[in-house]
Amino acid sequence: MEFTVIIPARYASTRLPAKPLALIGDKPMIQHVYERALQSDAEQVVIATDDERIKETVLKFGGKVCMTASDHQSGSDRLAEVCQILKLANDAIVVNVQGDEPFISPTNIKQVALGLANSNAPMATLSTPIDKKEEVFNSNVVKVVSDNSNQALYFSRAPIAWQRGSFENVEVKDLSVCQRHIGIYAYRAGFLADYVKMSPSQLEQLESLEQLRVLENGHKIHIEEAKEVPGIGIDTLEDLEQAQKTYQEMNP
Repeated sequence: MEFTVIIPARYASTRLPAKPLALIGDKPMIQHVYERALQSDAEQVVIATDDERIKETVLKFGGKVCMTASDHQSGSDRLAEVCQILKLANDAIVVNVQGDEPFISPTNIKQVALGLANSNAPMATLSTPIDKKEEVFNSNVVKVVSDNSNQALYFSRAPIAWQRGSFENVEVKDLSVCQRHIGIYAYRAGFLADYVKMSPSQLEQLESLEQLRVLENGHKIHIEEAKEVPGIGIDTLEDLEQAQKTYQEMNP
């Protein structure tokens, strides 16, 4: 199975400017992500950016970079442009890996690509069990429910599936049905080109979750439980400090 990993990387970040270039150990964050993606057996790994500083950094550590337009509204738009630049075939599998996940699992990257390859869906993603009650009620933790054929039914920031009589009292009767969505996606390149042409949907805007656009337009999303527990993503300075501490513990 062949697949391409594309890593969108923006310099401007509201909560943590210059995030891709922040050092974790002796390497910038984007290099950690790139090197882990290489370990997934991808045919090629490409960093997509509109910033010359990121480009220079990537070239310095020997990575492959693709410059894109600066007016993209989302990472999906940037991905679609890269697919065009690389002239990927419509049935080519593309995995979107976020540039702020320095501990991303290579196994999970390969898993989501394989999940798409073995599915009739045009898009695939992963989930992981929620093991803390607080996460069920945290709107920053995106929840997902799926059917018996590993097709996503719905994504939400609210607690789902609703456990009648428990959630009203801010309790959790059964954690086994609670799954957290992991923000890694595999697409067929042709579908990605179609997806970015779709207008933002009502539920997508209400929940602020782009993947709902796919479901609202009648398409399937294949979903599997991740084989490895995902590492932490970096959104804030506190996250970065924790990542630096974690890296030091892993590399004494």
